Amino acid sequence: MAIMRRALSVLTVLLMTTAPAWAQTSVGIRAGASGSPDQFFFGGHIETGPVADHVTFRPNAEVGVGSGLTLLTINLEFAYHVPIRHQPWSFYFGGGPAAVISSPRGRNGSDVGGGFNVMLGLQARRGLFTELKIGFIDSPEVKITVGYAFRNR
Repeated sequence: MAIMRRALSVLTVLLMTTAPAWAQTSVGIRAGASGSPDQFFFGGHIETGPVADHVTFRPNAEVGVGSGLTLLTINLEFAYHVPIRHQPWSFYFGGGPAAVISSPRGRNGSDVGGGFNVMLGLQARRGLFTELKIGFIDSPEVKITVGYAFRNR
């Protein structure tokens, strides 16, 4: 429960401290599997309108379960979108820093570490997306994600 409070606090601060790009904000849900640690995860994200040409800010939080621990990752990622001509899809890539909070089962307390992610994704104009994320330092080594972005456009 303390992990969820921390995540909500971080996301609240992010929402309150960013620029006018939030006027075009969408929210999304995500789930998938990670390797090292081997886990199932679920979470959500917020995506701003462009903060630069084709670049959006896409912070997300994910809770992973499995391999004897619960993992909360808070990822502060930027995505560069490349539209695919005459298609309802766009390709995106990007990355950013991460806060990684792990709570081993059967042990009180949690460990906090930092990480960095790089990502590649494909997203439909209507919201469906899939993403491959490679993590460094304390981030999970690989994540495969599917999700949906609810757009207000």
